[in-house]
This record gives sequence, structure tokens and C-alpha cells, in this order.
Amino acid sequence: MTSITRALAGWRSLHDGSDRWRSIEAQLRAAVAASSPALLCGLRLSASVSLALFVAFWLQLDNPYWAGASAAAVCQPTLGASFRKGWYRMIGTVLGASVILVITGCFVQSRAAFLVSIALWGAVCAALSTLLRNFASYGAALASTTAIIIGCDTLGVTGGPDGQTFILAVTRAAEICIGIVCAGFILAATDFGGARRRLATQFAALLSDIQGGLARTLNTPAVQPESLQSIRRALVGRVVALDPIVEQTIGESSEIRYHSAVLAQASEGLIDALVGWQAIANHVVRLPLELANERTRAVRQLVPRDLATVEQCDAPTLSSLSSAGLHRTVQQAVRRLISTPTSIPSLRLLLDQTAVALAGLSRTLVGLALLVANSRNPVSRRDHTRPYIADWLPSLINGGRAFVTIGAAEILWIVTAWPTGTTCIIWAAIAVVLFGPKSDLAYQSAAGYCAGAVIAAVCAAVIKFAVLPQCESFACLCAAFACYLTLVGALGSRGRFPALFGVMAPSFVALVSPANVMVYDTAAFYNAALALVAGAALAAIAFLLMPPLSPAIRTRRLLASTLRDLRRIAAGHGPRSPGEWKRRMYARLIALPNSAGPLERAQLTAAVTAGAALIHLHRAARILPIGLEPAFIGLSEGRCMVAAEALARVNQALATIPRKGASLRRVIRAQASVLALTEILDQHAAYFCAGAPQ
Repeated sequence: MTSITRALAGWRSLHDGSDRWRSIEAQLRAAVAASSPALLCGLRLSASVSLALFVAFWLQLDNPYWAGASAAAVCQPTLGASFRKGWYRMIGTVLGASVILVITGCFVQSRAAFLVSIALWGAVCAALSTLLRNFASYGAALASTTAIIIGCDTLGVTGGPDGQTFILAVTRAAEICIGIVCAGFILAATDFGGARRRLATQFAALLSDIQGGLARTLNTPAVQPESLQSIRRALVGRVVALDPIVEQTIGESSEIRYHSAVLAQASEGLIDALVGWQAIANHVVRLPLELANERTRAVRQLVPRDLATVEQCDAPTLSSLSSAGLHRTVQQAVRRLISTPTSIPSLRLLLDQTAVALAGLSRTLVGLALLVANSRNPVSRRDHTRPYIADWLPSLINGGRAFVTIGAAEILWIVTAWPTGTTCIIWAAIAVVLFGPKSDLAYQSAAGYCAGAVIAAVCAAVIKFAVLPQCESFACLCAAFACYLTLVGALGSRGRFPALFGVMAPSFVALVSPANVMVYDTAAFYNAALALVAGAALAAIAFLLMPPLSPAIRTRRLLASTLRDLRRIAAGHGPRSPGEWKRRMYARLIALPNSAGPLERAQLTAAVTAGAALIHLHRAARILPIGLEPAFIGLSEGRCMVAAEALARVNQALATIPRKGASLRRVIRAQASVLALTEILDQHAAYFCAGAPQ
């Protein structure tokens, strides 16, 4: 019995051990599967740099490492992001090269004016990079970097510009463009792009959530408004977060790029739907339960049941959402809601706001059809509207900081007669311009940038002086670079510490400085590495001493400017059409910091409805003798109680006007606007009445 027991125990231990090994094997397989995309990104980075260096060596360019560094800077984990970033980098490169030629031509005999002009151009580009968004911001930053690189290459240790600026501009622009093209070629050959599908999925999910919330508001008016209110506020943040992936999608496809206005209108349509839903919820919650059920029942009869089936965002649902039939159904419902006659202002308000919400969803359906069904006839192609700047102050602060930082680096170079002081100017300018738009994350990014520069300098020293002297072929050079670049690219693709990993690849290539005939000068290398780190540290110190506006201050400024514009509209100034007002508000919603609370986003979306109602009432006042002036004066002065009393008198005056034909429609819609404005003022009284005596 003892031997049998021992045999059974041994079998059990062997069985348990095999299970343990199977568990370890499963974990290893999962880890390999999870790391495969990151490893692919690292290999792409390595291949992009190698191809750029090969082309630059073959063309026998003076500084081929600029081609490799450009390829490293452009290479992104996604195809659309890399294409879009490369395109704007090329635009910035050409613009920067052109500007430095003009500056050199104007101040060829004056070193002081030349250096001040370079600092001023860096300040202008820093301001532009703050005003623009996404990869356009990056292109503005590169216009500064290219000009400063070429300008510094024309300077001696303490001398002025020479006569080689044009040749240097052409050479540097060619080297940078070679890197961009090579990175784009590698990305196109290894990545077929998935941003289009991801954007379609997010559009479908948002459509489903917004339509579902609107349906719940119309079907169950007795539901607690706080739950749907929190959902609405969260959805506003999700819609605003679509902006970067829209840019990536535009970069993947020339067709999408041509119809980019359709995607912009699709995003705005989601905001319209949320604004309409918010107005409906604000009104329904103030009605008695029986009356609310009666009003919402009348609206539901005009809304097709097909809309209630849009609930999921998997592939079959994407196909159904992109169908022309659903879009036609929504458009017909919008026309039906607008044209339905009624003599009840409350019902008119619900009908019109439901039409606003469905019209917004309709525009999003058009964008979804373009993404999923490859629509050949989207509603519009070009957007000729003038972009609106939400707040000028952050751009002015970033421009001033860039001027001071670049000027400080130039003074340091002149005073110390540092042989590689121009390298310090270049890397300080790159960091201070590139990270300025990151606002509250700017100092953290600059500190990570400085740390990445230190790590890159150490690794570059090891590769250049311990490995490359043993290499006698280009293949050996690529293999040595791949050991470093593949790891950096894989770690950088995780999305953590983007500034740290973003600088490690281009600065490594620039410090190693591969050439057809390698030069191993330790003094020159350590001088260049010290200048690079010093430039990065100078930028970090600049962000510490001259910090950007905090998110709280930026949020308060956006809310204050919105309130100021609303009061100007009440006084008869400002935007004259609801569309112009909405575009202005959408720009502010996008500019709102990520840390802004749901209440601030709700106040901005409420201001959309309030501004549209004020514009409509101004138009109605030209036709109907209803005495709106006291209400407008009260609103323009921020006296909400006075305005509410005046609006109540206006509502009574509207009720006494004879209602026949077109006059009936104008009166009822004016009453609906008064009702919507009154409810918004009541809900957000603390915001709309801020800073004014009551």
C-alpha cells in the first residue's frame, strides 16, 4: 500500500507540475501576443531610420543624420498619424526654410538683428502652434525648428551669417523631406490603417448612447434627471475627444481628406444632438408628470420606431447605420417635427429641440456613411467657414516664453563662446515651441524630454565609441541602430511618457551623426551631447519659471468669454446667426481643458441654446410688438431676475397677439424661445447671473 500511495503522490505532483507549466506557457503566449504590436512599431522605427540613412548616403548629402532624425521624429504607431504628421512637417520645413532666407537677406550684415529675428520667428511659431490643433500645431512648431537649424548652421562660434544660407536651406530641407518620405513609405508598406474603422465605431457608439438617452427622456419623463444629466455631461467629453482620431482618419485616405468637412460636421452634429437633448430634458422635468407624458407622447408619434433600434456598435450595426434608408428616415422625421403645427409653446419647444437633436444625428450618419459605406455623394465637401480662436492669451504666453528662451540660449552662446552653443539653441527652441500647447503638461513633458536626452546621450556614446568602430558595413550600422531604436519604438508605442521616448530616437541619431566617413571625436561628441541636454534643461526651466495658464484659469476664461458674448448678443451685438454662434461655442468646447468638470461643460452647452434663443428673439422683435427691450437690457447687464420678470411679461404679451397663419407660427416659436431661455436661466442662474447685482 505504501508503494502504491507513493506512486499516486508522484503522479499527482507530475500532473500538477504539467498544469503549472501549461499555465506559464499560456502566460508567455499572452505576453508575446500583447507585445507584438509594440515590437512591430519598434521595427518600423528602425526600418524608417535605416532607409532614410541609406538614401541620404546614396545621395552623398552633407549631414545624412538629419534624414534619419526626421524619419525617427515622424514615425508614429498609426498610419494616419504618421502621414498627417509627415505632411505638416514638410509644410513646416518649406515654410521655415523660406523664412530664414528672408531673414538672412534682410539682416546679413547685422548679427544682433539676425538673432533677434530668429527669436521672434520662434515666438510667432510658438503662438501659432498653440492656436492650431493636432498635427497642424506640430507643423507650426517645425517651421520654427527648421528656420533655427538652418540659421544656426550659418553661424560660426561668435560670427554672423555667411553667404551659404540658400545652399544650406535647400540641403536641410531635402534631408528632412527624405526622412519624412522614407518613414511614410515604411508605414504604408506595413500598416493598412485602422483609424477609419475606429472612428466609425466611436461614431456608432456615440450615436447609440445619445439616441438611447433621448429616447429614455421622451419615453420616461419621470426618470430621475440627475442620472441622464451625468450621462449627457460625460458624452460631451467623449465627443470633444474625437478630434485627434478624426485627424488620423483624414491622414489615411485621400478621399476622406477631400471630404474632411463632412467629418467635422458629423462631430458638430453630435454636439447639436446633445444640446437638443439637454433642452428637452430641462423642459420635461419642469412639467407635471401627466402633462409631461402627454407632451412627450405627441413627440414620439412623429419619431420613427427605427431610431430605437440603433443600440449597438458592432460591425452589423455599422452597416445598418451607414444605410441611406436610415438617413432618409431621420431627415423625414426632422421635416415632420418642424412642420407640425401646434398652438402650445411647450409642445413647440419639444418639437423644435427634438428636430435639432435628430438633425445633428443625421449629420453624424452622413459622416458614418462616408467611413463605412464609402459614400460617393456626401452632403458637403468643403467647409469655407472662418475658424474661431477660443482664447488668445495662452498663445501669447507661449510666444513670449519661446522668445525669452531662445534669446537666453543665444546670449549664453555669445557670452561663453561655446563651440556647440548653436546646438543648445536648436534643442531649446524645439522643446519650448513643441511643448507649449500642452498647457498644464508642458513642464512635465519638458522634464521628460530632458531625461530622454540624457538617456539618448549615454546610449549614443556607447554605440558610437564601443560598437561602431567595429562595424565596416552599412548593414552592421543598421543592426547596431536597430538594437536601440527597436526597443525605444516598442516602449514609446505604449503611450506612456511620450516626451521621454519621443526625443530618444531623433536625438540619438543626431548625436551619433552617421556619415559616409565616420569621425570619432570624443571632445566634439561630449560638447554636442552637453549642448543638447543643456537646451532641453533650459526649456524645462523656462516652463518652470513662466508656467502656462492653469486649467482652472483657462476654464474660467472660456466661461467668462462665453458669458460676455451672450450679453453682447442680448445687447444686439455679436453673432447674428445661430450657426455662427454654434461654431464659436464648439471651438470653446474643444479648447476646454480635459480636467474641466462636467458642470462647466454643461454650462457651455446650455449657452449654445441660450445664444440661439436670443438670436431668434432679436429677429422676432423686428416683426412682433412684444417689448423685448427690458429683457434684453436685463440679460446684457447680467440681471437674471429682472430678465426673467421681463420675459414673463413678454410671454403674456405674446399670448394676446392674434394668431392666424404665419403669425401663429412666429408667435408660438417666439414663446418657445422665451420658454427655453427662461428655463436655462433658472437652471444655471449662478453662471448666467455671475458678477451682476440683482
